[in-house]
Amino acid sequence: MTDLSGVWALLPLAGAGFGVGFLVGLTGVGGGALMTPLLISTFGVAPAVAVGTDLLYAAVTKTVGSWRHHLAENVEWPIVLRLALGSIPAALILLAVMAYVPFDTVKMAQWIRYGLAFALPVSAAAIVLYPILIRGHATGDANGSPPPRVAATVVFGAALGFLVTLTSVGAGAIGVVVLAMLFPLMPAKRIVGSDIAHAVPLTLVAGAGHLGLGHVDFGVLLALLCGSIPGILFGTRLAGVAPEWLLRPLLALTLCYAAYALLYK
Repeated sequence: MTDLSGVWALLPLAGAGFGVGFLVGLTGVGGGALMTPLLISTFGVAPAVAVGTDLLYAAVTKTVGSWRHHLAENVEWPIVLRLALGSIPAALILLAVMAYVPFDTVKMAQWIRYGLAFALPVSAAAIVLYPILIRGHATGDANGSPPPRVAATVVFGAALGFLVTLTSVGAGAIGVVVLAMLFPLMPAKRIVGSDIAHAVPLTLVAGAGHLGLGHVDFGVLLALLCGSIPGILFGTRLAGVAPEWLLRPLLALTLCYAAYALLYK
C-alpha cells in the first residue's frame, strides 16, 4: 500500500485519472503508457504496485470497450485467441518467476523502470505511426477473413504478454500497430476492436497475478476509475475537435519525457 491516505489525498489521483482518460478519449491510445509512469514519478507509488494497479484499471475500462466492439461485430475472435495463446502463458510464466524466484525489490523496481524506458518510446513511435499505417485499412475488406498467420500472431502475443505484465504498457498503441502490419487487409475498426478485446484477458490475468503478489492499491485504483470514466466520456465527446496531428506528437513527446524522468529523476 502507498502512504496516500484519506479522501482528500486521493483527489489528485482522481484528477490524474480524469486527465489520462480525457486524452485516451481524444486519441484512443496512451492510457497505460501515461498512467504507470505518472503513478511512479508524480505520486510516489512503488513501481510494482503502479504496474499491478494500472493493469486492473485497464481490465475494467477495456471490458466495456470490448463489449461495445463485439456488439458492433468489430472483433476478429480467431486473432484474439491466437494472441491470447501467446500472451496468457507468457504473462503466467513471468508472474510465476516473480512469485517463486527470490527478488531484491530494489532490483525489481529497477527492471520495471528499464522496461518502461524501452516501452514508452516504442509506444510513442507507434502513436505517431498509427494514423499512417491504419490509413490503408479504411477500405479493407470487411467481409473477408484475414489470413491465419498463426505462428507470427502467437509469437507477437507472447512478446506483448511479457511486456504488459512487466510494465503495463504496450497492449494499446503497440498492439494496434503490429496488428495493422500483420493483417494489412483487415479494416481499421476490426484491428482496434480485436486489440481491445485481447487486452481484456491479458490485463485481467496479469493484474490478478499482481494482486496475488500484493501489488495492487485499491484506494488508488478506485480514485483513478472515479476520474477516468467521466474523463473518457468527455474526451470521446470532444474527439475530432482537437486536431490529431497536434495531439499525437504531443502525446508521443510526453511519453518520451516520462521515459527520461523514470531513468534520471
